Amino acid sequence: MAATNEYSLLCLENPLLDIQATGDQALLDKYGLKENDAILAEEKHLGLYEDLLTNFDAKLIAGGAAQNTARGAQYILPEKSVVYIGCVGNDKYAATLQEANRQAGLRVEYRVDAEHPTGRCGVIITGHNRSMCTDLAAANHYKIDHLKQPEIWSLVEKAKTIYVGGYHFTVCPEAIQAVAEESAKDNKTFVVSLSAPFICQFFKEPLDKSAPYWDVVIGNEGEALAYAESHGLKTTDIAEIAQHLADLPKENTKRERLAIITQGTLPTIVATQGKGTKSYPVHAIDPKAICDTNGAGDAFAGGFVAGLVQNKSVEESVDMGQWLARLGIQELGPSYPFPKQTYTRSA
Repeated sequence: MAATNEYSLLCLENPLLDIQATGDQALLDKYGLKENDAILAEEKHLGLYEDLLTNFDAKLIAGGAAQNTARGAQYILPEKSVVYIGCVGNDKYAATLQEANRQAGLRVEYRVDAEHPTGRCGVIITGHNRSMCTDLAAANHYKIDHLKQPEIWSLVEKAKTIYVGGYHFTVCPEAIQAVAEESAKDNKTFVVSLSAPFICQFFKEPLDKSAPYWDVVIGNEGEALAYAESHGLKTTDIAEIAQHLADLPKENTKRERLAIITQGTLPTIVATQGKGTKSYPVHAIDPKAICDTNGAGDAFAGGFVAGLVQNKSVEESVDMGQWLARLGIQELGPSYPFPKQTYTRSA
């Protein structure tokens, strides 16, 4: 299948280099980490990244939630279909990210910040647990001036679908609003991931400002419940929350909004604006085949938006998301198997 539009999917968020390795309690104790936790790095943690690279069999992954999604979509879509935008430092970690994305066939257009290093996430795997320690660094310093450069903005104009990870609401909501308004003006599909409960709780204002432009909003049950609580919805019913999201006022009336809530092994809920909800059972997998569930939601989003780009039905796009998530959780970290596997629709 030929791409209908070169770089037909554009993704925007916070790039990180994931440095993942199998460790033990002694390594956790060395840096004061817990075996199943996710924290932001303090001064005492900054030696972790070189330690993992030098002394452990670390796997390097182009991380950050939307970058995981971008790689997932590119895994399915034709060559030169996806471009990713974010901010990195001028260092070896950025070079490693560039190479990892090159191998995945993903084009990146990074803003390079000379004052801050590339963001890194150290991931220590112990059994079925993972401890994640993130130094956001340059990822926290994206500027809208980069987006508005003619050569970058032309990619926005060229894109058929635009995907924004919710973590970017903490960094550059102006950039999100710019691509949201461009999407409505040009009838592009604008997709937002809620990404984390704290986005709904503590970044409510920029999230709500972008909401009229959402054509698709994706979250998990924890994010849906956080949205409901922070917006005064007196329900914990996931289908009701999804329908509320779908029925919010909408700028581009040429497209019906979809609200998609994943629930781990429970059915995926899809609400269509004004038309109710449907549920899609998750395809079974042998628990012994599961390696790491980190990034499963990012993989689902990658498969789903790949379906949107290819003009698949909602049902098939959900199936593509579940298929890619199923592949991803059988790998270490948010990654996908090579040689590439070809999507086959479930029976």
